[in-house]
Amino acid sequence: MKYCSNCGTLVDIRIPEGDTLPRHVCPTCNRIHYHNPKMVVGCIPKWEDKVLLCRRAIKPRCGLWTLPAGFMENSETLEQAASRETMEEANARVKIGNLYTIYNLPAINQVYFLFLAELLDLNFQPGIESLEVKLFKEKEVPWDEIAFRVIGIPLKRYFKECHTGEPSFYIDTLDNIDR
Repeated sequence: MKYCSNCGTLVDIRIPEGDTLPRHVCPTCNRIHYHNPKMVVGCIPKWEDKVLLCRRAIKPRCGLWTLPAGFMENSETLEQAASRETMEEANARVKIGNLYTIYNLPAINQVYFLFLAELLDLNFQPGIESLEVKLFKEKEVPWDEIAFRVIGIPLKRYFKECHTGEPSFYIDTLDNIDR
């Protein structure tokens, strides 16, 4: 950030009084511009023993597979964001279930929330951000073509837990976000 979005003045980076972290502060209007992590919300849409994956039509990692997920919008709940992203990317209607995992990604200022979800029907097709959407059994998942570690890790854990019992909530931090 270079300029204040309130008055257009070149901002300073300093620790405001009463704060503990450096912030972008306007020396003219004294507005403090906070930069906070972005929340990425999605789900694991299930149908019987399969999950729905989307082949990305956008950067980064265009052409690789992912779960339907994206940035949360203002004025929506986590569940609404997961449902909206699934509709946008796969034109799929889901019933959002329990929160399954939270991954902190401090290196890129993101927090991922993934829910378990049930597909309500098989009427899905690629949305504008997807080249293809498809249901996969565990052995059919193109594991070498999963776009992001933050998707691959919980997806593998989900299938493992389906074999050994009920999927359970998990929280972790990924410091290294490379594939």
